[in-house]
Amino acid sequence: MNVKRAYRFRFYPTPAQAQVLAQTFGCTRFAYNHMLRLRSDAWLQRQERVGYHETSAALTALKKTPEHAWLNDVSSVPVQQALRHLNTAFTHFFAKRARYPAFKRKHGPQSAEYTTSAFRWTPALRELRLAKMSEPLNIRWSRTIPKAAKLTTVTVSLDAAGRYFASLLCDDAVASNPVVSGQIGIDLGLTHFAVLSTGEKVTSPKAFRQNESRLGRLQRRLAKKKLGSKNRAKAKSKVARVHAHITDSRRDFLHKLSTRLVSENQVIAIETLSVNDLQRNHPLAKSISDAGWSEFVRQLEYKAQWYGRTLIGIDRWYPSSKRCSVCGHTQGSMPLSVRTWTCPECDTQHDRDINAARNVLAAGLAASAHGEAVSPVLQ
Repeated sequence: MNVKRAYRFRFYPTPAQAQVLAQTFGCTRFAYNHMLRLRSDAWLQRQERVGYHETSAALTALKKTPEHAWLNDVSSVPVQQALRHLNTAFTHFFAKRARYPAFKRKHGPQSAEYTTSAFRWTPALRELRLAKMSEPLNIRWSRTIPKAAKLTTVTVSLDAAGRYFASLLCDDAVASNPVVSGQIGIDLGLTHFAVLSTGEKVTSPKAFRQNESRLGRLQRRLAKKKLGSKNRAKAKSKVARVHAHITDSRRDFLHKLSTRLVSENQVIAIETLSVNDLQRNHPLAKSISDAGWSEFVRQLEYKAQWYGRTLIGIDRWYPSSKRCSVCGHTQGSMPLSVRTWTCPECDTQHDRDINAARNVLAAGLAASAHGEAVSPVLQ
């Protein structure tokens, strides 16, 4: 299967490269914000629609003015790509898939996208050179890029913690994994991140909860610092590093678990959940956000598609917890406080979560047999 695949690496720029990147980030941010204001004013004041081609012509004219001649000091490709991203943002907004585009901030995560004409990639030497730079980037190659992969786009980013990353988008060919006999049902939860139909309970890392007290302490220190001071910048960086650690820990856990499940099982059944509705339960909202269910299902979806697995979504109203996985009897009601129960029909004692996972698998196999398999989408 031919897919678009991104390889993300951390790199350490030289002072000269950092200066070029800072200028590039500034120019792309300015172009995005300037054209966003142009398009917004055109509609609010004159009910005139301005598209990508009009903003591109306006950018060309802007570069010729003495006040904005500094836009020519960096590669034109990332600046032009900013206009494409703005046009994509408006497309999503008009399709009601996203909110109205927002202005980009100077203090925060930054990014710039380079297409093939603005970088030089040497696979044999593993060297990546960006436009306006004389030296290759000092990249930590934590993964191997396949020789057959064709590099199409490089996105350079700077996160709030001050770390530089290069995301290499490639046209890659992914081979399906060998067919296996494993079948698994997954019940997502908070006490345990996932309970499998095999009886295994996967402990939740609780990345945010583990760092919550430290994060709160650093945030209180940040709130006491004077605006614009160097001490405030240092305190803000410490808070950002904790957030980065939380994000990295959660992502690492989700990738390892999703990869293992896809490798070991041919059929994966999972209950479809509406995360937005569940987060309205304020006592549990923070824990639900910390779990990362949506990201986990997203990873299962694309990995199952890549490697030839079947992912089945079960209707979220299916009574997986209240139905006996042995005889099929369904209980009338079962509050969350009930963790174990005995079926009144067959006297089988059930662990609530394991029983739910077994029912999810059974319902998934039944749906697959009738051709009703649908990948779950968490909202």
